Amino acid sequence: MDIKENFKGHLSTINHHKMEVMRLCFKVGLYKQGLMHDLSKYSPKEFISGVVFYTGDKSPNTTERRVTGKSEAWLHHKGRNRHHFEYWIDYGPEPGSAMQGMKMPVKYVVEMFCDRVAACKTYYKENYNDSMPFEYFNKNRKHYMMHPETMELLGKMLIMLKRYGEEDTLVYIRERILTGKYPKKTAVKS
Repeated sequence: MDIKENFKGHLSTINHHKMEVMRLCFKVGLYKQGLMHDLSKYSPKEFISGVVFYTGDKSPNTTERRVTGKSEAWLHHKGRNRHHFEYWIDYGPEPGSAMQGMKMPVKYVVEMFCDRVAACKTYYKENYNDSMPFEYFNKNRKHYMMHPETMELLGKMLIMLKRYGEEDTLVYIRERILTGKYPKKTAVKS
């Protein structure tokens, strides 16, 4: 492990990702969220782990989890960033309820969409295409503890991206989803 190269690589990766999320958030009108997105990645708890487990082709959290059995950086990150559905996992309102995904505010679902698109662009680089964020979501969604309405909305935006491209999807998000002027009951299908 070359710590100097890992430091530069990790910093470059998180800066690139943050700038891409900011660009996407700004296009839909989420200026504060774009500016504040993932600031915890620069905290010592997350940044040092990111440098130690940096590979350049996947999240350092994945490598940390494989090597140590858990990702301390991820546990820190998901508890501070509302655009992750894991932030919204809680016990149900009824006594004795199991843990479940709570419904996320729409603005955080939109930020989650921007985060997923930016992550695919960051890691796939020139090989990125607009179907990749949906493919990742679709492959993993059976494991997600996500509120059904949150999952439906995220899936809808990712399918739109796949079918209609980034620009049209961002316009729809800005003009329809963030204003509440969209059909709320649609099935998520590829």
